[in-house]
Amino acid sequence: MRYLLRRIGLYAIAAWASLTLNFILPRTMPGDPATQIFIRLAGRMKPEELAVLKAAYGFTEGPLLDQYVTYLSHVLRGDFGVSISSFPARVSDVIVTSIGWTLLLGIVALTISYLVGTTLGVIVGWRRGGRLDSIMPPLLIFIGSFPYFWLAMLVLYALAFSLGWMPMAHSYDLNLSPEWSWPFIGSVIHHLILPAGTIVLVSVGGWVLGMRNTLVGVLAEDYITMAEAKGLPEGRIVFHYALRNALLPNITSFGMSLGFILSGALLTEIVFSYPGLGFQLIKAVTNLDYPLMQGLFLMITFGVLGANFIVDLLYSRLDPRVRAR
Repeated sequence: MRYLLRRIGLYAIAAWASLTLNFILPRTMPGDPATQIFIRLAGRMKPEELAVLKAAYGFTEGPLLDQYVTYLSHVLRGDFGVSISSFPARVSDVIVTSIGWTLLLGIVALTISYLVGTTLGVIVGWRRGGRLDSIMPPLLIFIGSFPYFWLAMLVLYALAFSLGWMPMAHSYDLNLSPEWSWPFIGSVIHHLILPAGTIVLVSVGGWVLGMRNTLVGVLAEDYITMAEAKGLPEGRIVFHYALRNALLPNITSFGMSLGFILSGALLTEIVFSYPGLGFQLIKAVTNLDYPLMQGLFLMITFGVLGANFIVDLLYSRLDPRVRAR
C-alpha cells in the first residue's frame, strides 16, 4: 500500500507540472492565437471583436493567477478551447474524431511487434549461438536502421502506387460510411496493413534483440544453474524460471511504448495521410493552433503517465521485491 501511495503521489505531481507547463509556455511566446487570426483578417475584424476572440482562447489581460485557475477549471471539464485550424470546431471535438484512428494504428502495430519480437527473442535466446541467433537479430536490426520515412515511402511506392495492391492514403474508402458493417471493417483493415506493417518492420528488431540479450543474461544466473543441476526439464527452466524474470524489462518497454502511441505514429500518419492525432499535430503547428497543440500535448503527457503507472503496478506484481523498497 505504501508503494502504491508513493507512486500515485509521484504521478499526481508530474501531472500537475505538465498542466502548469502547458499553461505557461504559450503565454511566454510572442503573440497569441487571436492576434494571429487578427493579422490574417486585417481590416475585417474590429478591436472589440479581437478582445472577444482573445477571451474565447483564454488570453485575457487579467491576473495570471486568475487565468491559471480558469485554465485548470476548463481542463478538468475537458474544454481546451476553440481550434484555429478547424475553426469553429472545439479542440475536444477535433481530438475525439482523430484519437480512435491513432489508437487503432498504434495498438495494433505495437502489439504485433511486441508479441512477434518477444517470441522470436525467446527462441534465439534459448538456442543462443545457433544459426538462427547469428542471422535473425542482425538482419532485423539492419532493416530497422533505415530512416523510417524512407522505408515507408518505398513500401508505399512499391505496393500501392506501382502494383496497386494497397490503398495510397486515408483510413478507409471514402465511398463508404463509417458503420459497423463488414465492408467498412474490411476497408479499415485493408488501409491499416501498410502503416502498421511498416511500424512492425522497423521496430520488431529492437524487441528481438532486447528479449534475446535479457534472456541470455538470466540463463547465466546461479538459480538457473541450480535448476539445471536438479535435472529439471529445459522447457520448464526457460519458461517457468528464466522467462518470468527476463520479461520484466520488456514489459517496462512495452508500457513506455504504449504511452507514446499518441505521438509515436507521427511520421506514419504523415506518409500515409492517416487521419490521426499526429496528422492533426502537424496541422496545428503549421497554423499556430495553440489550443489544439496544448490539448494534444496534454493527451500525450497523460498517456505516458497513465501507461507508466499501469506498468509500475504490473511490475510490482511480477517482482515482489519492488513493493518492499
